[in-house]
Amino acid sequence: MGHPAEKRRRATYADLEAAPPNKVAELIGGELHRFPRPAPRHARAASSLGIELGGPFDHGKNGPGGWWILDEPEIHFPDPASPGDVDVVVPDLAGWRRERMPELPDTPYFSLAPDWICEVLSPSTEQHDRKEKMPVYAREGVRHVWLIAPLQRTLEIFTLAADRSWAPIATHRDTASVRATPFQAIELDLAVLWAT
Repeated sequence: MGHPAEKRRRATYADLEAAPPNKVAELIGGELHRFPRPAPRHARAASSLGIELGGPFDHGKNGPGGWWILDEPEIHFPDPASPGDVDVVVPDLAGWRRERMPELPDTPYFSLAPDWICEVLSPSTEQHDRKEKMPVYAREGVRHVWLIAPLQRTLEIFTLAADRSWAPIATHRDTASVRATPFQAIELDLAVLWAT
């Protein structure tokens, strides 16, 4: 005769804080996820995109300004399955319109959903980014998500539909020059994202 299944303990923020410093840790639905720090091509794509968008959108240099563009911000969302608990995600890049968030918070994390998030996909994170994190972003009302795959050299653009599902807008490849929502005010040369 089998034993009743043991109820698995929900991971907490303390578990996340105890993760080794060489890991990126996230907490979704009471489950702790730990991933290696980004590999060079992943880091190159994220850093290059931050540089390309930061000047015109964050600093207003040759662009409209009006955004905060940040690398790897820690974002806390309420966990709907467990009141009082939080989901903690760390996207590769995130952006907030300054009209929604006039000042950066004094906390070590953000609780306001970004307007835009970019995840750089790697073999160890792609399924987590697509299957775990994108539904959280939709639930919390993030309006735009970009998925960058450095090995495949693609940029996928999604926007949030009225029913809180993701509507694919476009997939751009290789060395295309694109105007991608919500940053269509500038032309982005994808070639700068891929390590050479």
